[in-house]
Amino acid sequence: MPPSEFPGNDPINIWQNQATEPFSASLDQLRHKAKQWQTRARLKTLFSIILGLALSSAFARIAITGRDVIPRLGATLLSLWSIYFAYQARRWLWPDRLEPHASASASLQFYRRELERRRDYDQHLWRRTGLTFCLVGLALMVVPGVIKALPTPRLLLNVVPFFVLLAAWFVAFFLIGKRQRAQLQHEIDKQGQLQREIDELRALETDRRP
Repeated sequence: MPPSEFPGNDPINIWQNQATEPFSASLDQLRHKAKQWQTRARLKTLFSIILGLALSSAFARIAITGRDVIPRLGATLLSLWSIYFAYQARRWLWPDRLEPHASASASLQFYRRELERRRDYDQHLWRRTGLTFCLVGLALMVVPGVIKALPTPRLLLNVVPFFVLLAAWFVAFFLIGKRQRAQLQHEIDKQGQLQREIDELRALETDRRP
């Protein structure tokens, strides 16, 4: 048989005769992955909402019961920011509904769309979570106490662990965020490649139909 007539040269034959089961298994895994993503995204978003509301309540109590005006203003700002944080988490991170028996194509589109939404949220995290207001609120609460402690170095040492932890948190925040965005982009690229393969195979099937 000439090489040009060998069935392995035909992509449709490769797909239909040799790779049907692996391909179907891959699509089943995709459906499962999309459902897992939906579940995890809902749990994480729900946790963010509850955390935001709990922090809002705690800071509101400090704002009401505090003595000094500036720290109370800081607590008020943090209370409002916590509500904003919970709202933004619900707005941007709560996933759309995936039908229980969604097709492979629908599952793929859902998964890619949710990955892209999460990537876009992470890329604009500073603005969408209002971290500027969080930092301003923290400064209003902490700085007055630091200023009062300046004449007494021993008291100033008490706030050093706080600033060390805050600096470590910022470093971890940006490093972990950068790694997560890279992982999301890699997964998006993988799903994009899979979508192109599905489209190409469907186009070949259409061309071969009488």
